[in-house]
Amino acid sequence: MEDDCCTETMAHPDYSKEMNRLNRIAGQVEGVKKMVSDRRYCPDILIQLRAIRSAVAAVETSILGGHLDSCVADAFNAGNPEEKKNKMAELKELYRKYNV
Repeated sequence: MEDDCCTETMAHPDYSKEMNRLNRIAGQVEGVKKMVSDRRYCPDILIQLRAIRSAVAAVETSILGGHLDSCVADAFNAGNPEEKKNKMAELKELYRKYNV
């Protein structure tokens, strides 16, 4: 799989909203660390951990959507059979790894 999903001629998706979400998630993680350190009630900690997992899943979904809408769509619209083949292999690998 490539380190850079888009070629020089293709636009990279704008993930600024995801950065805001990731910063919020980092704050949630810090909050959970404090809860654990303060020996807070276990179910309260678990509820916060579930919220973090949901937030991370939402970021994953958003980034995958951006990748499909830009990098993958551009590769297919470019008409280069090798590029299409590479993107299909990449998507299959993503599906295998993450079962998205």
